[in-house]
Amino acid sequence: MASIDLVGWNHVGIRVADRARAVAFYRLLGFEEVSWHEAPRVSILRHATGLELNLIVNAAGTPDGGGNVLMDVPVKYPGITHAAFRVRSIDATIAALRAAGVTITEGPVELGGVEVAVFVRDPDGTVVELAERRD
Repeated sequence: MASIDLVGWNHVGIRVADRARAVAFYRLLGFEEVSWHEAPRVSILRHATGLELNLIVNAAGTPDGGGNVLMDVPVKYPGITHAAFRVRSIDATIAALRAAGVTITEGPVELGGVEVAVFVRDPDGTVVELAERRD
């Protein structure tokens, strides 16, 4: 079987309920909205590093009881559970999150002895990992 020659990561699509609220959260991570497409209701966000997010604005809200359908229910379904971003300094990241009033849901935790990470939730419950590499 032939392999496909990938040359990089294109984007991550994240379903959200409220465009303004989601853009404000991801702006804290350094993303800026570069375009809005009304017909498919997609907001394109880009980071100076070249990372791109597509916010798909069509979520009906959270499931009964709230939470994240991939992370917070007893039955574990397949799917992407979180987005992970590398940060320069976990200490500076924690300070910025606290200053912005963002709750750290887990961490800081050591991961494999080479990373330390914190986990937060975006306004729609999507898990976001922020990790400093320490090798």
